[in-house]
Amino acid sequence: MIKAAFFGNTHASIDRVYAQGRYEQVAEATDLYPVVVSEENFGQHASALQDVRAAFGTWGFPRLTAEQLEQLPNLEIVFYGAGSVQAFARPFLERGITVVSAWAANAVPVAEFTLAQVLLATKGYFQNIRQVRSPEGWRGGFRGPGNYGETVAILGLGMIGRLVVELLKPYELKIVVRSEHMTDEDAETLGVRKVTFEEAFSEALVVSNHLANRPHTVGLLNYPLFAAMRPDAVFLNTGRGAQVVEPDLIRALEERPDLTALLDVTHPEPPEEDSPLYRLPNVYLSSHIAGSIGDEVVRMADYVLREFAAWQEGKPLRWAVSLEMLDTMA
Repeated sequence: MIKAAFFGNTHASIDRVYAQGRYEQVAEATDLYPVVVSEENFGQHASALQDVRAAFGTWGFPRLTAEQLEQLPNLEIVFYGAGSVQAFARPFLERGITVVSAWAANAVPVAEFTLAQVLLATKGYFQNIRQVRSPEGWRGGFRGPGNYGETVAILGLGMIGRLVVELLKPYELKIVVRSEHMTDEDAETLGVRKVTFEEAFSEALVVSNHLANRPHTVGLLNYPLFAAMRPDAVFLNTGRGAQVVEPDLIRALEERPDLTALLDVTHPEPPEEDSPLYRLPNVYLSSHIAGSIGDEVVRMADYVLREFAAWQEGKPLRWAVSLEMLDTMA
């Protein structure tokens, strides 16, 4: 039986993700080390981990150094029941250890959240509810153009962006995409049109940000883009707050009360106590809930358990991460 161990700096995260019997499934399928290995206790347990071939974990996975990994000579694969592996994966990959991520599972709730907000935005829901506060507001409340033939812009075509495009396909919407990695063939296959950032913001009624969290995307979304948005347009951000020049967004929202911002992420997070984002009537803040929450986190364990079964049987892995992927993924 394959020897395995859970790695994690917090037991709470493992308990949340590998809940509803998923931890027990790992224990039944492996010779599981009885202690969760963390950055703090690694030195105490390293000598007992010599034969461990598979590591399981989730949020809070230890950032092990190359020297520490040398003490795990038989480790072949990491099953990470969460999304981004940027914080810990590189030393593993450089040593030839496979890293599997459940980023595709985490993409599902984000895409569902985005779909819901896009459909509400094209109906004019967010402007409407801030106007309907009296009989007069009810009679004159804003109405959007609806979900037939409108243009929606997707920024970034990673796992989440692609899934959003797929979820939008049943609706009669025109979808434009800004992605530096999308080919003409990709665009044709997906049924979308490639655009620049400027075209995305000036043409679409709804602009949804799903750019990868990389250094070159920090501060990419700025005042000229927000100022160019169509009348009554909506900006939706479930990507990263740092990709937005926040003072620029605030300025545009103050100058253009017809615009709406739906922000599930900000920078910093939460916004500073005196941030105008709390006060602006055309801003709707949510506390980073688009990703996996509640029972949704168990889906991530299911993804890595399926990958573990495939690995045991010598089948191809669907969600393995490569060094090259680290340069483009969130």
